[in-house]
Amino acid sequence: MPEAATVRATIGDSEFDRDTALTRREPGVPGVYDIDLSAGWTIINAVNGGYLLAVLGRALADALPHADPFTVSAHYLTASAPGPAVVRTDVVRTGRTLSTGQASLFQYDDEGREVERIRVLASYGDLDSLPDDVRTTAKPPVIPPVDQCFGPEDGPAPVEGSSAITDRLMLKLDPSTLGWALGAPSGNGEMRAWFGLADGRDPDPLALLLAVDALPPTAFELGLSGWVPTVELTVHVRARPAPGPLRVSITTRNLAGGFLEEDAEVWDSADRLVAQSRQLARVRL
Repeated sequence: MPEAATVRATIGDSEFDRDTALTRREPGVPGVYDIDLSAGWTIINAVNGGYLLAVLGRALADALPHADPFTVSAHYLTASAPGPAVVRTDVVRTGRTLSTGQASLFQYDDEGREVERIRVLASYGDLDSLPDDVRTTAKPPVIPPVDQCFGPEDGPAPVEGSSAITDRLMLKLDPSTLGWALGAPSGNGEMRAWFGLADGRDPDPLALLLAVDALPPTAFELGLSGWVPTVELTVHVRARPAPGPLRVSITTRNLAGGFLEEDAEVWDSADRLVAQSRQLARVRL
């Protein structure tokens, strides 16, 4: 199991919570929010897509009558940069068990024009109200113990393409998916890792939105390098995660026409499948 942080942060009082916090533009009236996107969650110069999804997820949790994301579908329109941003939400429908809303994040270009960065459509509910019945053929990924896995800090030098976000994560990669870091990619589109937040904060549904897009891209193990920008990402949150580290498994089966899919599963410390996702990403061949 991963080593605990010396002083563990709690949900609501961690860097992740502070950096995803929004301010209502009109106090007491949900709908429009301001935020300063932190440079601490960047991949090279662009803000990480999972962090952005968590920002929009937090805005919708405030705007909708239900607090937990069940399904979130995002289209990434332009690359986001650290700095001021505006999130606008709209309530599409409210029901007894599910509410649906949409949200968009905007920034300004050099000429002061508003540019939409990401647009989300999501349905929210109450994860604690779901029945306990589980019927599945899915199995947790087999990953070596964390002390036999490797993170950015274990390399003799920073891994090419690494960035500020790695300092905010507890990320330990399965050695069998690390051939790319040694100059010998396996050719298999697989990536597996232990995942957590560096300050020891336990996972919650919003952290799951980050987890599905926090590992190195599977394209690295396919022998490709460079930025792999997300075009579309859909996340299904299946349960509230138990305290402790998560295991994340990502697989790509098809790269064609300069695009690939990444299918992710996130498992909690109680061996439950707590989130699934699929994204379409562009690769530079």
